[in-house]
Amino acid sequence: MNKEAAQELMLKMADDALIYGHRLSEWTGIGPILEEDIAFSSISQDKVGHAWQLYQLLEEDFGMPGPDQLGFGRKENEYKCCRLNELYTRDYAFALIRHFLMDHAEFIRYSLLRASSYEALAQLAKKVRGEIKYHVLHADTWVKKLGAATEESHSRMQAALNEAFPYALGIFEPGPLEQELIDTGIFIGEERLQSEWLDEIRPIIEESGLQLPATTDAAMGGRSGNHSSDLADLLEEMSEVLRSDPGANW
Repeated sequence: MNKEAAQELMLKMADDALIYGHRLSEWTGIGPILEEDIAFSSISQDKVGHAWQLYQLLEEDFGMPGPDQLGFGRKENEYKCCRLNELYTRDYAFALIRHFLMDHAEFIRYSLLRASSYEALAQLAKKVRGEIKYHVLHADTWVKKLGAATEESHSRMQAALNEAFPYALGIFEPGPLEQELIDTGIFIGEERLQSEWLDEIRPIIEESGLQLPATTDAAMGGRSGNHSSDLADLLEEMSEVLRSDPGANW
């Protein structure tokens, strides 16, 4: 196994889950209906849990710092999350569309990782995939419902999709060790993941009465540490408690 390639893959997956989880948590207490308040809070908790498990595996198998340090103790340009996840939440339509695009990508990623040559990651993928299945069902339900409901809801969902889609293409930004991942059987690669993702989301988008943007311009850079100011603001908020007493045992 190419340890450096596996480490890079897992770090971007963990960072995606952590940052996305915190963005989802912003709906806690202000969801449009109580059911959605609970749903977003629960999904957020799952995502942060997925991040923790990946960070823990990075510590155990690769000798990296522990989950607290990896999650809250790095500089902004050391995070490898895609730029979609770091963006401020515009409104509920944007939150749902990001949820839909991201969770479908994650479900397929973890499905493919069940066949990884890195056994510890393959075992984790089997567990996490089972949880993300329900995230996808939730996203699909609301995208279909609001995409085909009223003229206003359709318009808002289409606008959110138009804005989020180029950022979603950045999920599949390949890393410098992409070929090593493929050659050693750790992961089948971002190109294959993107292809399966498009095949999966396209019919759901069409059923919802929405139109998938034709653009192929992807908002890249997140995987190499090139982030927006949105991430810097979020990290400042996330790490506030830890920074108040860095030596404490939480």
